[in-house]
Amino acid sequence: MPSAAYKLFRRAILEEKQITCVYNGHHRELCPHIIGYTNEEEKVLAFQFGGSSSSKLPPRGEWRCLVLANVEDVRLQEGPWRAGSRHSQQQRCVEDVDLDVNVHVRKGPRRR
Repeated sequence: MPSAAYKLFRRAILEEKQITCVYNGHHRELCPHIIGYTNEEEKVLAFQFGGSSSSKLPPRGEWRCLVLANVEDVRLQEGPWRAGSRHSQQQRCVEDVDLDVNVHVRKGPRRR
């Protein structure tokens, strides 16, 4: 059965909402993009655009692979959906993908 954190991150992907949480003792502001499992461990690939981390966060943000067992105080937050630049390599964070915003979330026609 998925954890409470897993359920909130999954909901954030479906609704394209931001997440705030504490991960390994650091406040993070993220947009999760891919969620699932690696070696039976709940994981998410997210774009971190705010907060802090043990390594310096670049001004434009950075992709992060999070183990959901290490996430605390998860909250949904309104705000613009964010993503980094294109990848030249396939992601390796989540092996067994449950939900990928790029594949599963359908958007209506864009307005000009």
